[in-house]
Amino acid sequence: MRVLVIGAGATGGLFGARLIQAGRDVTFLVRPNRAKALHERGLRITGCGEDTVFAPKLLVTGEVRERFDIVLVTVKATGLDQAIEDFAPAVGPTTLVLPFLNGMRHLDTLDKRFGADRVLGGVARVLTTIDTNGDILRVGDMEGMAYGARAGTAPVALDELNETLSTAFPEALSKDIDGDMWAKWMFIASLGAMTCLMRATVGEIVAVPGGEQLATALIDECASIATAAGHPLSEQGLANARAMATQQGSPGVTSMQRDLLAGHPTEVEHLLGDLTARAQQFEVAVPLLDLATMHLRVHENRVASR
Repeated sequence: MRVLVIGAGATGGLFGARLIQAGRDVTFLVRPNRAKALHERGLRITGCGEDTVFAPKLLVTGEVRERFDIVLVTVKATGLDQAIEDFAPAVGPTTLVLPFLNGMRHLDTLDKRFGADRVLGGVARVLTTIDTNGDILRVGDMEGMAYGARAGTAPVALDELNETLSTAFPEALSKDIDGDMWAKWMFIASLGAMTCLMRATVGEIVAVPGGEQLATALIDECASIATAAGHPLSEQGLANARAMATQQGSPGVTSMQRDLLAGHPTEVEHLLGDLTARAQQFEVAVPLLDLATMHLRVHENRVASR
């Protein structure tokens, strides 16, 4: 199956590279500036003892004229609408769309455009960033994905998709991708709210009185929403989330916090706004999440006014 990866950033670049290494037919759809950098430097993965370079097949936005079997969507939520317009010509009658965005809001957008049976659920589990050279920097050993059919959908060619992706990501096909997505969303939302409110790393927050209590309270608020939505987090999942959010000396931050500190737009509506709206619908009190959402909305208004 032919794979089109939307974007060649920290997540899409890594996933595409691993599929190339597994012998799969992969093309990246990128913007002109990114295409220029990749032509000049290659798709390079560094960190954790690795320094690998690929000469990837590229399409520049506006150049898509052919259909692909699988489309991996690895953009931020703020860029989803434009990305859909960019890759829509690549989606044929049997194409499967596999997004790796956090939260759930993007699924409604993709379902409306392509149909729910064409859109899978996906979770990225990577520790990567883009360094100053534009290379993909691995900052930890975590590297994987989960994907599968969402409840109430019947995607075609799921077996063929799994055969293609499993060569690089074995045992990634999930029996409960909805639950996996909720678990990832709750962790990212709690950690994002915590680091954005304090504008600090996990280690800096838990080093002061009340920091650890803030972290666990935010996790509990998120868990209460997931439970009300019918996707309760497992005890082990909760324990893991609390351990990571309260780890002494941890340099952990989130992409939302990095965007906030850099003065860029954030994914607040996708990650927190949607979540607090669901909490209101379920009549679940989440005062800390409400506060973090308001804090980031003030930031968004400042960015928009510039």
